[in-house]
Amino acid sequence: MPTAERTTENWNSVMDCPPQVYLIDLEFGCCSAHTLPELTDGQSFHLALAREDCVYFLGGHILSTDCRPPRMFRLRVELLLGSPVLSCEVFNEGLSITSAIATSVGSAHEYMILGGYQSESEKRMQCTYVALDDVGIRMEPREPPQWSSEISQSRTWFGGSLEKGSALIMIPSEGNPAPPDAHYFYQVSFQQEGEAEDPTQTCSQESTEFEDSAPLEDSEELYFGRDPNEMEF
Repeated sequence: MPTAERTTENWNSVMDCPPQVYLIDLEFGCCSAHTLPELTDGQSFHLALAREDCVYFLGGHILSTDCRPPRMFRLRVELLLGSPVLSCEVFNEGLSITSAIATSVGSAHEYMILGGYQSESEKRMQCTYVALDDVGIRMEPREPPQWSSEISQSRTWFGGSLEKGSALIMIPSEGNPAPPDAHYFYQVSFQQEGEAEDPTQTCSQESTEFEDSAPLEDSEELYFGRDPNEMEF
């Protein structure tokens, strides 16, 4: 958005921008921009997972049509002599999801996807296992944890990946009246059971609150590398 058109109301608004892929060479300090016809619709709030020369874009929101199509892009980058070659494939068997969390599980290219939204007003409560290998990408549904009533009934949620197999979910406190700037924090953990070739993944959910404590507020510190019961306020 041009500087002259920015106001306090719209400076942080979401806008469709011409989609480009940037390749950055850290060794020589140069950058090149590439336009791909498959990405002309634009896409935001998607997940990107990479393995070697392939990047997979899962889910996402198209602002012009206000939809979340269940498609997936596979971007391949070949670093040939002279100039790189980029190609993009579109698959209609992806995930209809935005603002989701991907946390690493198992090997270096196995992930669990949770959280996010499947429509403007509906959270995505399922979990999906994703594996990247030499053949491509594999996605399988997984049983989600028994979400707490606060999570199930909340209108919004967000968070991010913690250490391997763990994610942090935060929901705003809701009440009548709702405490200002107060949030509930939950840690979701995924574990593998057994030593089989394709072990079953289980997940659990744990609140980071003390039993009689007030919800955490923005000004309070959260120590991510410690046991939830050892957090300091």
